[in-house]
Amino acid sequence: MSTPRTRLLRGWGRTAPSAATVVRPTGAGQVLELVTDIAGRTAPGPATADRLRSVGAVIARGLGRSYGDAAQRSGGLVIDTSALDDIGPVEPATGLVEVGGGASLDALVRRTLPEGWFVPVTPGTRHVSIGGAVAADVHGKNHHVEGTFCAHVTSLTLATPTGLHTVGPDGPPEEAGLFWATAGGMGLTGVVVTATLRMLPVSSSWVLVDTERFDDLDELMATMSASDDRYRYSVAWVDCTARRGPLGRSVLTRGDHAPRSALGSKRPARRAVSLAGPSRIRIPVTAPEGLVNRHTVRAFNEVWFRRAPRREVAALQPLDRFFYPLDGVGDWNLLYGRAGFVQYQFAVPDEQAELVREAIRMTSEGGTPSSLAVLKRFGPQDPGPLSFPLAGWTLALDFPVGPPSLPAVLDRLDERVAEAGGRVYLAKDARLRPELVPVMYPRAGELLAVRRRVDPTLALGSDLSRRLGLGDGGPPAAADQGEGRARA
Repeated sequence: MSTPRTRLLRGWGRTAPSAATVVRPTGAGQVLELVTDIAGRTAPGPATADRLRSVGAVIARGLGRSYGDAAQRSGGLVIDTSALDDIGPVEPATGLVEVGGGASLDALVRRTLPEGWFVPVTPGTRHVSIGGAVAADVHGKNHHVEGTFCAHVTSLTLATPTGLHTVGPDGPPEEAGLFWATAGGMGLTGVVVTATLRMLPVSSSWVLVDTERFDDLDELMATMSASDDRYRYSVAWVDCTARRGPLGRSVLTRGDHAPRSALGSKRPARRAVSLAGPSRIRIPVTAPEGLVNRHTVRAFNEVWFRRAPRREVAALQPLDRFFYPLDGVGDWNLLYGRAGFVQYQFAVPDEQAELVREAIRMTSEGGTPSSLAVLKRFGPQDPGPLSFPLAGWTLALDFPVGPPSLPAVLDRLDERVAEAGGRVYLAKDARLRPELVPVMYPRAGELLAVRRRVDPTLALGSDLSRRLGLGDGGPPAAADQGEGRARA
């Protein structure tokens, strides 16, 4: 186990830093020792006693890609899971693989893609840990077909203050309840030591993609609704900055994994199952304040829209370009400057689709047009009480921190989402008001009940859980400068 050190931690949006004691265990036994020590069931071991004696809460942290404060705990202990990175062999008959909670999707895909396997659900970056993917119950471009990441997980081993628990979705009620509370539970039920998931068989690392350009949002949304059952993957980029013409010009891309027969002679078989290497471009330093503004964003969006084909069918794209376009730019979050940015993602039912249009109008007319907007379809929600997706629409909006009107605009949008029976994505949140949590997540009380069963003293906790009042201490203390609502 590494020597505990005090570090200043941030989410990917860089808006709410806080200091914590960070330690890196190398196995399940050490993880269990740490969480039980914090819970007060045993005395800390000699290597950690001095640094951990005053620590009051603990949370796991993978690769730090939660946008807000979900993987931080001001004044507490943060368990760096990066050494829990074992990846077992894929069972050929079932596609099952056991993976350490600290292993990244990138490492998993690199290991299994040459053997003809891909992750069944992936977010927009492959630099996410398996434990983080479970804790956020991540979704991808295929939720309308395949559901969330945890819909493909068959078992989890969790380290909690009451011991190691191996649970699955089909076990006895208490076991299944712990599994689904963990799916989207933001790390509050335990530390994911290992997960077993069922991989997707593929025959190449290419995707056959249909691209279509739209001049307005209504036409885009009608097309997406009508094609739910025709495409495995579907995602739309929406321009929120256009000053003329109808609202929401956009580019829709839909596709599925390409069979090897579609590659042709120009793409040798040895490249059929490869993945791109490290980021081609890396942002070396934090950009000057104001680099991302309405003028630069409008210019970028104009180029992005014009370069997309009006209509293109069955074009071959490398897998990494289709699923992970932003991974081609390392540390791209630094482009937003020291103040950082907020990614605001919400979901609403089909019957409240008008809120997608309203959100774009509200943010644009409020002087805070989104620098990047992504629209997807969701299928039925899973049993997790804090899992984000629900059947309908999800819109993700990026906003540079700085415009004085942004907090009020987002507060109003929170209220409209809650009124519409929708919710915001906690894995990306840094500023939601706690009183809206039970409105957006009416089953949040089930999570607390499960937590009390496996963590009676509620030793597991994060800046997010404290800020949102999810059962461990209420509002932040005045001295916790990094906590509370982010600057946006």
